[in-house]
Amino acid sequence: MKENGKRVLRLRQVTDKERATAQKARESWNALTIMAEFIESTERLSELSPAVSIFGSARLQPESPYYIQCVDVARRLSDAGFAVISGGGPGIMEAANKGAYEGKSPSVGLNIELPHEQTSNAWQNISISFRHFFARKVAFVKYADAYVVFPGGFGTLDELSEAMTLIQTGKSRRMPIILVGTSYWRGLLAWLRDTMLAAGTIGEKDLDLIQLIDEPANVVDAIFAFYEARAIEPSEEDRQKQLYL
Repeated sequence: MKENGKRVLRLRQVTDKERATAQKARESWNALTIMAEFIESTERLSELSPAVSIFGSARLQPESPYYIQCVDVARRLSDAGFAVISGGGPGIMEAANKGAYEGKSPSVGLNIELPHEQTSNAWQNISISFRHFFARKVAFVKYADAYVVFPGGFGTLDELSEAMTLIQTGKSRRMPIILVGTSYWRGLLAWLRDTMLAAGTIGEKDLDLIQLIDEPANVVDAIFAFYEARAIEPSEEDRQKQLYL
């Protein structure tokens, strides 16, 4: 086949039939495993609401002030009726699951298979394993009514950016995004305002949902305050949006 004068082979046109067949079988099987991850997360999480996704570093130890603070936040959220969703691993993820496990509402771990760092923590009422990052990301967003973000690295920034992008583009409903750790996040927020906003690459309303809060009790209060004027349950329109994340 030629496109714009270039010869581009379709898989069926590959001359090595044995390799083409093996490749098709491998890709087809991979597509089925992706489908299975979406089906499992839907079956186990679709009735979870209300819920809060908590993100943060896998590298912070139990003696870290942020770890201790996260246990407190998750426990308060759980006792207030929110299921708590984390990545299921160590560090802040463990702290989130531990706090929720000790509270009244479910503790959920969305575990990911990684070559290093990720081992499942023991504080999960609902534990789901993923091989694909993107399927796991959908579960974080689709079933959450708020995001609480503790200090973290590239993965945490990726999850924060993903949430902001989906809200900005209207692919996800608007919900509170709370950053915990003023000293850690202050520089990022200043850069967003002074560089990105000043350059016109984001809009003022894109930053409206971000709140910087340090006190655990204030985190819970901020989430309730956001939903005072609106239902916490997704509307039918919101549910339709979430079908196409």
